[in-house]
Amino acid sequence: MRNPKKVKSKLKGKAKPKAKKEEMELDEEPSTSTAKVWRPGIDPVDEDEELAYDPTAYDCLHRFEVDWPCLSFDVLKDDLGGPRSTFPHTVYLVCGTQAAKVRQNYVAFLKLAQLGQGRHGKKAATEDDDSDASSADDDSDSNDGSSSDGEEREGEEDQKMGEEGGDKESKRQGKAQMRGAAGEPPATFHYRRVAMPCGVNRIRAMPQQPALVAVWGDNAQVRLIDGSKLVSELASETEPTAATAKGRSKPMELKPLATHSHSAEGFALDWSPVRAGRLASGDNRHRIHVWEPAEGGRWAVGGAHQGHSGAVEDLQWSPSEDTVFASCGTDRTIRIWDSRERGRAMLTAADAHASDVNVISWNRSVAYMLASGADDGGVRIWDLRTFASSSAPAPAPAEGAQSASASGPTHVAQFTYHRSHVTSVEWCPYEGSMLASCSADNQLAVWDLALERDPEEEAALAPEGNAATPEDLPAQLLFLHAGQTDLKELHWHPQIPGVIVSTAGDGFNLFKASNM
Repeated sequence: MRNPKKVKSKLKGKAKPKAKKEEMELDEEPSTSTAKVWRPGIDPVDEDEELAYDPTAYDCLHRFEVDWPCLSFDVLKDDLGGPRSTFPHTVYLVCGTQAAKVRQNYVAFLKLAQLGQGRHGKKAATEDDDSDASSADDDSDSNDGSSSDGEEREGEEDQKMGEEGGDKESKRQGKAQMRGAAGEPPATFHYRRVAMPCGVNRIRAMPQQPALVAVWGDNAQVRLIDGSKLVSELASETEPTAATAKGRSKPMELKPLATHSHSAEGFALDWSPVRAGRLASGDNRHRIHVWEPAEGGRWAVGGAHQGHSGAVEDLQWSPSEDTVFASCGTDRTIRIWDSRERGRAMLTAADAHASDVNVISWNRSVAYMLASGADDGGVRIWDLRTFASSSAPAPAPAEGAQSASASGPTHVAQFTYHRSHVTSVEWCPYEGSMLASCSADNQLAVWDLALERDPEEEAALAPEGNAATPEDLPAQLLFLHAGQTDLKELHWHPQIPGVIVSTAGDGFNLFKASNM
C-alpha cells in the first residue's frame, strides 16, 4: 500500500520553539523498522496516537461541504476539454440535500475553481518543506501559544469552502480560502441553489445536456430540472459575490420540466448515454418506469416494468444499446431489460449476492462487464456474455464441470474487503480494468482487475519507504481513501483522469491518488 501508518503525540499547552523541536528530533534514535499498512477496522490506534496521512500519496485532496448532507451528486461535463491533467482544475457538480426540515432542501449547482495541488504530490511536498524551513522563525514568533505543531491538522489547505479559512474580508465576500503550495491562488467556490419540496435521494445529470438533471425525491416524485441558465452564470463568474455566495441568498424557485409520481419513494435513476433524454426510474415497490422525450420539451412516462419482487435499488443503461438497461434490488437479483418489453426481464442473475444488491455499474469501456455491490460488503464483477435467459433452463453440465445455476451466471471476480454495506460502485471512464467502491465502513477503495501481486517488485520498493503489504490485502486493491464518515456515493470525473469525488455525511472530498 502507498500509505504507511503514521502517528504523532497529541501535545498540549504552548508550542515549543522550532529550534528546540529540531534538537529533540536529532536526539532520537533513527527507526529501522519497516513501515506497515494501517488497516481500518483491524489495526488499533492508541489513545495517545492519531493517524496522519502521507500528503505525497495524493496529487490533490480537497474537502468542501454545503449546508446539509447530500446522499447523492453528479459530475457535470463541461466545455473545458478532456482529458486534461494540468493544475489548477475547475470542476462542476450538482447535488441534492437531506435537510433537517423539508423546506430547507435544495438542489445545488456548484463550480469549484482554482483547485491546485496544495501540499500534495512529491513536487508540492518538496516546495512546502523548503517554505517551512525558511519561515520557521516567523512561525514561532507569531504563535499565540494556543496550539502546538503536533496539533496542526494535516492537509490544512482543505478547509470548509465558503465557511472557514482565509481572512475576514474573504469570508464576507463568500470566497473559499484554501491554503495551497507557494504561488497557488486560493480555490473558489461558486454556488446556485434551486428550492426543493423534499429531500433528495438521488440526482443524475443527462450526459448529452449536463445542466438538465433528474431528481428522485423522498416524496415519491421524480422531477426534471433545467439548470442551464445557472450553469452559464457559474461559468462566467470569476469570483463569488456577496449576492451569490454560499449561504447568502435564498434558493430560487424553478418550475420543473416534468414530474412523475411513483407509488412509493425510490433511489434507482439513470439517463441513457446512447439516446438523449431517455430516463429510467425505479421505486421501492419493485416498479421501473422508462421516460421518453416528447414534442414541446415534455416527457412521456411509460407503464411499469415488473419483475423484481423487492425494492429496485439501482439502474444502469447500456453504454452501447439504446433500449437495454440493467437493474438490481433487494430480491438479490440483477436483471437485464429491453425497454420495449415490460412484462419480464430478458436476462436474470438470481441470488447475485447473498444479500440485497444495492448498486450496479456498467463498464463504459468494456460493454459486457458489469459490477455490483451488496449489503454484505461484497463487490462482484459479471461478464454479461455468460448470462442465461431468465426463461430458458440451464443446460446440463459436462462431466466434471461446475454446475451452472438455472437462475443465472456465476460472477467472474469478487472482492470481499469492505466490512459494511456497499453504497456506491463505478467503473473508471478511462481504464476498463479499474473501478472504485465505497461503503458504510467509511472506506473508498480503488480496484484494478489487471493487477497481480509481485513479491520481487515489493521487495525492491521497500527501501524507498513503501509500506510492507499485508498478505490478506487483495492484490487488486490499488488505493484506499479514508477520512470521511458515512460514505454515500462516488463518481470519477469524466474529463480529468484519476480524479474522484465522493460525498458523505460530513461533506465532500475531491482527490486524485498519486498512483493513478
